[in-house]
Amino acid sequence: MRTQDFDFYLPETLIAQYPTSSRSASNLLYVSSQSDVLEDKLFVDFPHFLSAGDLLVFNDTRVIKARLFGTKGTGGQVEVLVERVLDDHHVLAHIRASRAPKASNMLRLANAFDAKVLARHDDLFHVHFLGEMPVLELLERYGALPLPPYITHDAVAQDDERYQTVYAKHAGAVAAPTAGLHFDETVLNALKAKGVNIAYVTLHVGAGTFQPVRVDNIKDHKMHSEIYHITSETVALLEATKQAGNNVIAVGTTSLRALESAAQEALNDEKNNSILKAGSAETSIFISPGFDFKIVDKLLTNFHLPKSTLLMLVSAFAGFDVIKKAYTHAVDKKYRFFSYGDAMFIEKSKSLTN
Repeated sequence: MRTQDFDFYLPETLIAQYPTSSRSASNLLYVSSQSDVLEDKLFVDFPHFLSAGDLLVFNDTRVIKARLFGTKGTGGQVEVLVERVLDDHHVLAHIRASRAPKASNMLRLANAFDAKVLARHDDLFHVHFLGEMPVLELLERYGALPLPPYITHDAVAQDDERYQTVYAKHAGAVAAPTAGLHFDETVLNALKAKGVNIAYVTLHVGAGTFQPVRVDNIKDHKMHSEIYHITSETVALLEATKQAGNNVIAVGTTSLRALESAAQEALNDEKNNSILKAGSAETSIFISPGFDFKIVDKLLTNFHLPKSTLLMLVSAFAGFDVIKKAYTHAVDKKYRFFSYGDAMFIEKSKSLTN
């Protein structure tokens, strides 16, 4: 398929710049791949689509204040966006400057601490944060929340709260797992009261999630890499859910990517007897039409950018024509798009469940 196949018209006015008045005050489009039905709902209706024994899988990554501003040793301005924290003093980062820094160049960040560029690996720089304070503490104290490029305002206190899920736990993401932003305690309690089970994976979302696809044939696209972790407890819950004939629902594309990556790892490991392989791993999985889903039955997600890998993923899951119809409907009905936008609940395509 061609990248152009995943383009669609989106008025700028539909790109949500701010969150709704409350987390669960968004709209929800229900997309049934089984009957080709589209239903306009509210997010508070979401628990009605689930049954006792179903399993919701959340991504419990926590967004870090990954953006830093400073100067090079030459005095030039520099912007550092941490992509991955390697340890307490080393990161991989994107660096924007009039001239890219070279190995051994010094940076003064936030006018508070020094960092040294150690090497460059493609688009990323290996940077050593000097001093005794750990990276995560430095970022929390001096960094800024890295809002997506399509949000036009600088991060404010409201963003510090709302561009973070209520269950965020493990710091390391530079972008939020946005499908989870709709959940508040009221919705979570309604799900638990209905007998829906909850499990967690951790996938630290990278800035690559916003990178456009620059090739014509999507098979030529090289996906960015991200770290994920799945516990043995989550694997056990997934196995029990499948054995009982209940549904596994991924909350967001990041949860889905972690689960399907772990399923591939399990298949590739002859010593593994589970449907998923527990533990930590790195994934650059690219899910596009034709992908063989092993784990996820239903997906809760937001509306994605034209020609993006995430739009390709949901098209693979629900079917290209189904998603095209759903997005046309969403634009016509003025749904809010992207990170602070509305949600969409989709079932796996009929052709994938037969």
